[in-house]
Amino acid sequence: MMRRLAFGLLGSALIFGQAQAADKCASQGDRETFDLAALKSEMMVLATSCHQEDRYNAVIQRFKPELLANEKVFDAYFKRVYGRGGQSEHDAYVTSLANAQSDVGLKQGMDFCPHTDVIFDEALAVPNGKDLVQYAAAKDLIPESLGPCVGPVAVTRASATHTTKKK
Repeated sequence: MMRRLAFGLLGSALIFGQAQAADKCASQGDRETFDLAALKSEMMVLATSCHQEDRYNAVIQRFKPELLANEKVFDAYFKRVYGRGGQSEHDAYVTSLANAQSDVGLKQGMDFCPHTDVIFDEALAVPNGKDLVQYAAAKDLIPESLGPCVGPVAVTRASATHTTKKK
């Protein structure tokens, strides 16, 4: 009986630990920040690879306030998690994200550029910035190899709240 209980608790701990490791985001807001950054990166990769800079610029101009605000939050995330090394970790993540998204494009071959019209059309049809965040999340553009909310240690909601209150 004790052996069953011990194995049950061990199994539960392993499952719970895997769930915790899979979602490193301390909040839904952190996850949304990464999703929107991934959408912007995906569109940049599409624009440069498929010569769609005008369409990319149209999306950026349309959602400029939301994208600028998101970039500030994205920067703050890396500073909060990595401290002094935040900027270099931010730069490394953004580069890795673009490279991973570009690799996906290379694997798609000739199907990659036709994808540009779809994503730009969809993004331009989004009514507002709040809906753009939901659109970005639905696209699932963060490669598993990177994951959202990276960091050397999990950031807890309490520490994130505490950090914001100090400012």
